[in-house]
Amino acid sequence: MAPIRRAHRAALCVLSALLLALVAPLTLPTSAQAAPFDPALAIAQVEPTLVQITTMNDFQGVIGNGTGIVVSPDGLVLTNHHVVQGANVIRATSVATGQGFDADVVGYARSDDIALLRLRGASGLPVAPLGDSNTVMLGEPVMTIGNANGTGAALTHETGEITALDRTIEAEDELTGSSHALGGLIESSTNLRSGDSGGALVNSAGQVIGMNAAATVNFRLDGQVTPGGQGFAIPINRVLDVANQIRAGIPSAEVHIGPSAMLGIGVDANPRRGSRGLPVRSLLRGGPADVAGLRAGDIIVAIDGRPISSANDLTSMLDARYPGDVIDVAWLQPNGVPRAAKVTLVPGPVT
Repeated sequence: MAPIRRAHRAALCVLSALLLALVAPLTLPTSAQAAPFDPALAIAQVEPTLVQITTMNDFQGVIGNGTGIVVSPDGLVLTNHHVVQGANVIRATSVATGQGFDADVVGYARSDDIALLRLRGASGLPVAPLGDSNTVMLGEPVMTIGNANGTGAALTHETGEITALDRTIEAEDELTGSSHALGGLIESSTNLRSGDSGGALVNSAGQVIGMNAAATVNFRLDGQVTPGGQGFAIPINRVLDVANQIRAGIPSAEVHIGPSAMLGIGVDANPRRGSRGLPVRSLLRGGPADVAGLRAGDIIVAIDGRPISSANDLTSMLDARYPGDVIDVAWLQPNGVPRAAKVTLVPGPVT
């Protein structure tokens, strides 16, 4: 997690047996061994299977930190979408070996805050022992492990217990101003901090039962601001469902496969109520929108004929597009003169 409200700078498709057979799915063990909680066991079994993630945006100079969970020896890594959001450079360092890798985003599900990375050139990495999040119980002792100290420093370990199940939080992203409810979360009395996002929630058997996503200090819980002290994790079963869909290469309204498309604008995240369209705050020089003639102060009113009135509308549109796609953008100049142009999207930071 990094210093934004998503604790980082934060509908699944049922696949047929035929589609899943194309890519061997990530699987859960058939059962978990109940045992007294042993922090040393949790650390020994899980910590070597994590990576420390550092992200950068070459366009804005933004740097962030997060954590990832290795799920295949050749470098498939689970993390939060918000850990890599806005990044066009991603580096991951194996806790087990200290080796650094450039990472690519295989795909992501924004609404579930899940992303799957592949580490370039990785092999022989230790794989995380995965538990069954359907068996999690209230009061169960747990530990969270993450990268709050930053890449190159020792990982953080926070112990606690499961305090609630199926919790819902409202996640707001300061990078885009978009927000949505993130539900079905496991709440624990672990004190998550920036950089812990994408890390592991570990049970007494030394198994990963969830992926760290947020802390109440960075989120509004059920509409109310609450003090820190609780951590929220996405159940590992749900994470694996999304990861398997991404590995199978099946896009949907919720899941984006491959690189993100970029329009090259910064938007006003909080336009005036009742105003028409989405104000453009800034442009990337030489980017698609700049080349098409948009300027700061213009107001985007539609893309491909669909009204655009919020950051949510824009990010949803970009999630469904890919580099090379041509879109029709309609906007108003500050003097009210309507303009329109075809814009070819280019590869860019994760949206």
